[in-house]
Amino acid sequence: MSQPLGNPVIDQWTGREATALQAALRMSQDEMAALLGVAKRTIASWHERPTVVIRPELQRALDTAYERAPEAAKLRFARQLKADDAADIKAAGAVVALTVAIAIVMTDTDVLLVCRREVDPSGITWQFPAGIVKPGASAETVAVRETLAETGIHCAIRSDLGTRVHPLTGVDCRYFLCDFLAGDVENRDVTENVAAIWAPKRDITRFIPAERIFPPILHALGVEP
Repeated sequence: MSQPLGNPVIDQWTGREATALQAALRMSQDEMAALLGVAKRTIASWHERPTVVIRPELQRALDTAYERAPEAAKLRFARQLKADDAADIKAAGAVVALTVAIAIVMTDTDVLLVCRREVDPSGITWQFPAGIVKPGASAETVAVRETLAETGIHCAIRSDLGTRVHPLTGVDCRYFLCDFLAGDVENRDVTENVAAIWAPKRDITRFIPAERIFPPILHALGVEP
């Protein structure tokens, strides 16, 4: 479906996303049931079973409800999903280290960057598109999907540049060199980012200090450290 700026891409509705949409619309269970044309017990079951995959005909009804929602509700929905992701990661933190998949998307002359809305305590502002890899997820898929969700750019992974523990954030980072396929760059994640741009590869260290960039990235961009 078509995604306005800032909207997450919902490939498959589960109870978790459906209840987040209900909360974003500020609806009671009765109101949500009436909107979708289902019994109230169906809505209640989504609250009880957040991982349940919703049946196809209701997937379409949720798509429609989401598309017709006001922009303010869509922003609340996006924030709720991010909060849920953070809670899941925190809950799993004792057993699973936090891993972030990072996409280095290049054209012949440029590299794709995003600028975070809030100045991170670690001092990072300009970054490459990145996403949290949840347990069981593929880092490659996360890198490609998050790039599309944040910037509107379709890309394909060319090679794995390696991993490191980030010197400022302390998280495990996995880097992928990606080729641009299609799309016009735009800031699709307005809750997190101020801008998304193509930056000249030769100027990358004007955006991100060289000492913070993983050396294989500089090599791939043809930039001297």
